[in-house]
Amino acid sequence: MTATTRFGLLAAASLWPCLALAQSDTTCARDVLVANSMQRQAIDQLESGGDDDASRCRVWRRHVDTMRRIAGVYGRCLSGPERAERLGQVQGSEKEFGGLLRSRCKGL
Repeated sequence: MTATTRFGLLAAASLWPCLALAQSDTTCARDVLVANSMQRQAIDQLESGGDDDASRCRVWRRHVDTMRRIAGVYGRCLSGPERAERLGQVQGSEKEFGGLLRSRCKGL
């Protein structure tokens, strides 16, 4: 292996963490954008609700599942006060509607 080839491989290896981080940042940016959209849609679905208990329970179950998925994205991709605030919102919503499911949706 020539010195030039060795240098090229070392340079590429030293850039790999930067490339992986850049890809991760891009992935997280996209994932947070999608999570924000999912959160808005989940709120819209809650507001439209349902006409009967079974419909409401179905919407609440979907909401809890969506909040869990969003929390995973926020936990992985955000940091600092924004992370704490957004995680608090979705985890609080998950807890609230999880409680409603346990108390009002037994057998539905």
